[in-house]
Amino acid sequence: MGENPLPADGGRRLVGTRRLLVAGALGVLGTATALAASVPAGAAAGTLGAAAAQSGRYYGAAIAAGHMNDSTYVATWDREFNAVTPENEMKWDATEPSRGSFRFTSADQIVSHAQSKGMKIRGHTLVWHNQLPSWVGGLSASDLRSAMTNHINNVMGHYKGKIYAWDVVNEAFADGGAVGTLRSSVFTQKLGNGFIEEAFRAARAADPNAKLCYNDYNIDDANANKTRGVYNMIKDFKARGVPIDCVGLQSHLSSGSVPSNYQQNIAQFAALGVDVQITELDIGGSGSAQADAYRRVTQACTAVPRCTGITVWGITDKYSWRSGDTPLLFDGNFNKKQAYTAVLDALNAATPNTSPSPTTSPNTSPSPTTSPNTSPSPNTSPSPTPPVGGACSATIETTNSWPGGFQSTVTVRAGSSAVNGWTVKWTWPSGQSISSLWNGTQSGSGSSVTVSNASYNGSIAAGSSTTFGFTANGSAATPTATCTSP
Repeated sequence: MGENPLPADGGRRLVGTRRLLVAGALGVLGTATALAASVPAGAAAGTLGAAAAQSGRYYGAAIAAGHMNDSTYVATWDREFNAVTPENEMKWDATEPSRGSFRFTSADQIVSHAQSKGMKIRGHTLVWHNQLPSWVGGLSASDLRSAMTNHINNVMGHYKGKIYAWDVVNEAFADGGAVGTLRSSVFTQKLGNGFIEEAFRAARAADPNAKLCYNDYNIDDANANKTRGVYNMIKDFKARGVPIDCVGLQSHLSSGSVPSNYQQNIAQFAALGVDVQITELDIGGSGSAQADAYRRVTQACTAVPRCTGITVWGITDKYSWRSGDTPLLFDGNFNKKQAYTAVLDALNAATPNTSPSPTTSPNTSPSPTTSPNTSPSPNTSPSPTPPVGGACSATIETTNSWPGGFQSTVTVRAGSSAVNGWTVKWTWPSGQSISSLWNGTQSGSGSSVTVSNASYNGSIAAGSSTTFGFTANGSAATPTATCTSP
């Protein structure tokens, strides 16, 4: 199945939500001299994906299966981008048009092509009030809950191990009104506000290795009520152990509506312990004004280590849902615009990303801090300690490395009994030292390392796992770790 036909609203039904910010001052996210730190010309990458990968990020595009018969479209995608989001092909109406009957042909076409090119794949989207097949609206509360869980299980199960991150719930918050107000939908009407948490818990069970994101529009301004509502939800989820790994800022903007606190907004979400991904970027305008806006957004992301990637909502103005606003990096003839050069320069100027995600990426999809085109580090093999009943095990995996440093994810897994509190220990082989740590508490110093659980991730159900991560100085190493539980 290709792209859905355009509805009367000009195509807004086709994409995650397609509403523009109606307010937001054009502000300064970084000084005009920020690009002075650009890498030497000889080292600069020549494409968006390659430039993003230098700092451990991805630069992706939304792709429609219906345009894949356009050879220039596909060639531009292959050349410039190292990630992809299917525009409509994974939404509920496309994947489960009748209850219990699933179809993935069009989505599979995109996924297969992306895998052949080593691209990251973002799944979009599992639970959304729009683009629902008509049968969903007629369900009782208990049937809707069952159908939602079944939909998540089947769609995520079909792509298990292939998807880097899922937009689990999309656009659940209302525009305007008090902080934390959810929009009225079939989900809130029949399941209440708790449906978001239910969806995330179901998603974690369906694919424990995929990153789970909440995605929304008009949450670009750090102080907007809608932004504060999403922020408070994520803060609450992290405190209670509800599985959430990332927040997606759609960022449908115009040249004059990039909020002055856009970078601050990214940073405040990152401080909660989640990754930030700019998921549906397009900026209406042209010339230097559009280029400057794209540069500001790109620099805001690269300035925050946990901003792990950017996706533009389409490749060419020719096929954009906002074609009249000419919002993308390539014009209708696939020519590079000024905005393209501004983004490429900003990506090439970024320093290496040294703060990875809190959960492990699927083995078949590159880590958000690893270029898909680079050879893996020689020290990437995990060193597990097999779990025994009532005990825990710890596995260290190197997810990225660079001259003088590296980053790792440590997976802590319970055995046949639940764990309530854990401590992981290891000894560095060659004088390595941790420079930053997340989702855990370090004690001790020198070559012996001890990390205990944070306040929110000490309890692990039997057979389940949690993760913490760190960046370290020195050559990459994966020492054998031990885990103990009180």
